[in-house]
Amino acid sequence: MNFPPLILASKSPRRQELLSLLGLNFRVVLKEVDESYSEELTPEEVAVYIAEKKAKAFDEDTMGEVVITADTLVVIDGQILGKPDDAAHAFEILSQLSGRKHEVITGVCLLKDHQLHSFYEKSEVYFKPLTPEQIQHYIATGQPMDKAGAYGIQEWIGLLGIEKIVGSYTNVVGLPTHRLYEELVKLHR
Repeated sequence: MNFPPLILASKSPRRQELLSLLGLNFRVVLKEVDESYSEELTPEEVAVYIAEKKAKAFDEDTMGEVVITADTLVVIDGQILGKPDDAAHAFEILSQLSGRKHEVITGVCLLKDHQLHSFYEKSEVYFKPLTPEQIQHYIATGQPMDKAGAYGIQEWIGLLGIEKIVGSYTNVVGLPTHRLYEELVKLHR
């Protein structure tokens, strides 16, 4: 399909790689956005709200282009787990996920001609019990520090520790590619 010019508003190398694997031509443009939100929102609403805030930052700059924004949350027991502040916080987060099920929710917003088109995907992720040594080893790589929930499914801890997922794998990586492609097709019609 020939889509209009695409802008990915994300510095995430994982999102950039996923779009490339889809065969989409895009350019990356970044803008700073305040990612605060009301505590009254559900995790699904938070993911979409932040994705929309990111898209609105581009509203005046993108005639004829489609801006893709996303926000991925890791949620356990209704609590949103952000990116770790430091190694001790990463250890705390990974210990909380160990041996349990959590959800990964990605809100996506497509901005085209001043119109926002938003959706979210949710996946369940099941971690096996992790030893403190395994968690420390992973933290020592530095990989958990830039990720919600302090892990990447495609990294060592995911390969070792994730027993199963229910839902989209690419959603857990950070962008639900199957749904994104469907929504781009709808927008292009």
